[in-house]
Amino acid sequence: MKKEINEYRRDYKEELLAVLHTQLFLSLSFSQRVELRPRMACPFSVVVAIDFGTTSSGYAFSFTQDSEAIHMMKRWEGGDPGVANQKSPTCLLLTPDLRFHSFGFAARDFYHDLDPEEARHWLYFDKFKMKIHSTSDLTMETELEAVNGRRVRAIEVFAHALHFFREHALKEVKDQSSSVLEGEEIRWVITVPAVWRQPAKQFMREAAYLAGLVSPDCPEQLLIALEPEAASIYCRKLRLHQVIDLSMQPITNGLDLDGSRPFDSSFRQAREQLRRSRHSRTFLVESGTGELWSELQTGDKYIVADCGGGTVDLTVHQIEQPQGTLKELYKASGGPYGAVGVDLAFEAMLCQIFGDDFIQSFKAKRPAAWVDLTIAFEARKRTAAPGRANALNISLPFSFIDYYKRHRGQSVEAALRRSNMNIVKWSSQGMLRLTQEAMNELFQPTIVNIVKHIEELMAKPEVRGVRFLFLVGGFAESPMLQKAVQKAMGRTCRIIIPHDVGLTILKGAVLFGLDPTVVRVRRCPLTYGVGVLNRFVEGRHPRDKLLIKDGREWCTDILDRFVSVDQSVALGEVVRRSYTPARLGQRKIIINIYCSTTDDVTYISDPGVRKCGTITLDLPEPVPLPGARREIRATMQFGDTEIKVTAIDVMSNHSVRASIDFLSN
Repeated sequence: MKKEINEYRRDYKEELLAVLHTQLFLSLSFSQRVELRPRMACPFSVVVAIDFGTTSSGYAFSFTQDSEAIHMMKRWEGGDPGVANQKSPTCLLLTPDLRFHSFGFAARDFYHDLDPEEARHWLYFDKFKMKIHSTSDLTMETELEAVNGRRVRAIEVFAHALHFFREHALKEVKDQSSSVLEGEEIRWVITVPAVWRQPAKQFMREAAYLAGLVSPDCPEQLLIALEPEAASIYCRKLRLHQVIDLSMQPITNGLDLDGSRPFDSSFRQAREQLRRSRHSRTFLVESGTGELWSELQTGDKYIVADCGGGTVDLTVHQIEQPQGTLKELYKASGGPYGAVGVDLAFEAMLCQIFGDDFIQSFKAKRPAAWVDLTIAFEARKRTAAPGRANALNISLPFSFIDYYKRHRGQSVEAALRRSNMNIVKWSSQGMLRLTQEAMNELFQPTIVNIVKHIEELMAKPEVRGVRFLFLVGGFAESPMLQKAVQKAMGRTCRIIIPHDVGLTILKGAVLFGLDPTVVRVRRCPLTYGVGVLNRFVEGRHPRDKLLIKDGREWCTDILDRFVSVDQSVALGEVVRRSYTPARLGQRKIIINIYCSTTDDVTYISDPGVRKCGTITLDLPEPVPLPGARREIRATMQFGDTEIKVTAIDVMSNHSVRASIDFLSN
């Protein structure tokens, strides 16, 4: 570590960029007078949003001339009996020579029908989005492992999936458009968890470029939307009959305990007629804010808990009346507590019964049959409910039963008896029977993590006194999760679940694409800054950071903060810094960016501070002026969902090509 620091310090001293100005300019010119916010004109003809989820994905779109109608994608071919297939499973199939074959139900069904020996050569990817969340050193070279063990660059897998959605969405948009649409008339929106760091957001942008959604020369055509934020934007539009209020009465999965739906169905019927007439799933949204918001006053707070397949993502918003804009009150938080945790618990249970070595061997030798088993569990998982009396049956593929007998020399039933796991029984029809106790055991670790995380967030001083808790995302459909959240928080705030809860993020992403200014203030997830030289002060600065340059004493490695963790940053608020090239004729300035999860840092070498990215400024040939020092002024925006940088050459007043990179560390 010491050697690395010394090498860094040597390089740093050799190519140090002399900082001319280190002043911070913040455009904090907010009027005290409350005014109605005019709707921002969208320069695009249509907005297409892609909700790229861990377990399921989909797209929706809206024409800017008819922005109150959100068109959902057509229903997919295939699907599971008894399950509303509003989106497609996030699974991708590549041929043995690494060409794209299919996505979603088509990929899953084709892979299922392959001969077991042939299937071993095909590359099937499922729930691969979690890899981006769990990889701490994400780069363009990060790889994903297919079910058969072969590895492919993750960026290529994501690009294949996004290209698939691009082709489907464009065809459907063009079918419904009366005019010929050009590529630059379409704004694309891709959703990501709010807890994702900048490298993961940039990764999705690079995958979109590779997929051909937009060109890197027109980055403004693509927006990265934060999933709970998108849900929050949609929740502003909700009418009372479009929600389930868990805090008012015991409700299970949208039904009263007697099985009736207590909501007026007139709007639902009208919407259904509209869907049929346009051959598309079309949702109408309020032009202003919905009835639910009439109960909110300026300053009221609410939490959106996005309970998805891979992560649980929490955001805290405050609505600003009467503009209807949103203000983030606390930095996004969450973790890997999604529905996949229940799947992993089921796999761990199988390993406990049949042996870890057998399960790993079965996954490798019979990959398609393993996928069949996970599908069977998924279907039953959705029906799990608290207080259920009868057991849930999960069909074991015949190849599982056969392979176990050949591998172990005994039956599956014998393995169950030997495991002494009384909560799992065996049915003579070839099924595992999971008792209510077994289902509780599978669900509880994930649900406990979710409830604990929400409770910890609600205890924060900035968050205390929330009026509403919105549960959204696919996992929010689970009666097991609903009951647990209702029990823990039903008395402290109103727990609201929108109808079609799995589509809430998708609809909100479309609304965000139509008006990205709706979230006016966000919180910084990290402290960001660069390393600079300051005048060395004896007694205040450590001697090992002393640098003598041109006869002057400087202190190296000082962190010049751009923004601090959990700092409020408004849209349009910028940080400006000016730099001068170290040498005449220098054509490029590279500035290292550092980050920290705390604000209690002084030097870039402090514990917890790490290099997380670079800013590159490409310098044009300067106009020679005798004795003039060249100044490059960089402007950084931290109030959007992505960090952005622009720059100008002060001498010529010309723009300088500026880029920010978080993937090349």
